[in-house]
Amino acid sequence: QRHLPPQMWTNSINQANKMALLTWTKETGIDLVQVNGQRRYGAPPPGWVGDPPPAGTEVFIGKLPQDMYENVLIPLFQSVGKLYEFRLMMTFSGLNRGFAYAKYSNRRGAKEAIAAFNNYEVQQGCAIVVCKSTEKCELSMDGLAASVSRRELEAVLRQVTEGFLSITLYASPCKKRAQLAVLRYSSHQAAAMAKKTLMEGNTRLSGLEVRVDWLNPSLKQKLQSGEEKPPSSRVQGGKRLGVPKPAPLPPVLRDALDCLNALCQRRYLGAPLFLTKCIQANPNGWLRFWCRVVIPGCPVPFSGFTWVRPAGPGRSGHEEAKVAVALQVLRLLGESLQGVRANPLPFPKSWSFSWERGAA
Repeated sequence: QRHLPPQMWTNSINQANKMALLTWTKETGIDLVQVNGQRRYGAPPPGWVGDPPPAGTEVFIGKLPQDMYENVLIPLFQSVGKLYEFRLMMTFSGLNRGFAYAKYSNRRGAKEAIAAFNNYEVQQGCAIVVCKSTEKCELSMDGLAASVSRRELEAVLRQVTEGFLSITLYASPCKKRAQLAVLRYSSHQAAAMAKKTLMEGNTRLSGLEVRVDWLNPSLKQKLQSGEEKPPSSRVQGGKRLGVPKPAPLPPVLRDALDCLNALCQRRYLGAPLFLTKCIQANPNGWLRFWCRVVIPGCPVPFSGFTWVRPAGPGRSGHEEAKVAVALQVLRLLGESLQGVRANPLPFPKSWSFSWERGAA
């Protein structure tokens, strides 16, 4: 059996409609930009003058045929009002994911789109859903270590997400000795992309597993009124439940983290923060991690991929991944585990690594 290379395989799907889209973009001069799983028109569109439209001008479009593209959808939704932006969610294969967002120049355009196209049949037997988009801009991040400061977390978020505006820290209502952060973004789109980035894979920040979700209005009200406080313990079946403590790292591995912390302390750079995601697990016990280190006093983050094998039973591999990336940072800076040099090398303009040995 012959297998097509991935690029040839994806190009072979829905070829006729893809060619029709290409022809349409050439004829109209419309520019479509694909970023992070979505293809976007406008924001702003050609000839736009002034500020972006206010809240309440965006509609959600659902139940789309997956083989339908902007050459059909943009003219359709443009027919009831001027579009400021159109975003079609895409799959790796080049099909759409069945939903899109259309933002109009004013609220009247959004209302007209809902009235005209909700339950509208774009193909025979295929009626779409069009409704007001819920433009949420706030996320909750629960499970942060009590030692993580607002400044340190803000440095991480500015490096790994876009459109970040502010952060507020509270005691976690669900986890003992942990914090909950409320993250505010410039738009619903920015918040949605940040949520996707932060929750993809098995994510840990500074060694603790964190949960990222849209901020619940009732939780927001309790946090702001000061009613939400972390319980001293949770009781279930007569037993007190606490936050499980990870097993300590072997001293030799711990030295790499201590050495990096010492370097950052000596250079007054702030404590390094680690973001780790397990993206692949092999049957032989090796785990592949995406890692990123953000050092508050450094203008760029350090990121890359590494394979690790947990040091013992019950370990998730996150601590070992932190050690691997700490070693790489130290090597790039000309450091060693024997100590921190008095005059370390300056930070590079960009850095990355891919330490893939041992996965076979």
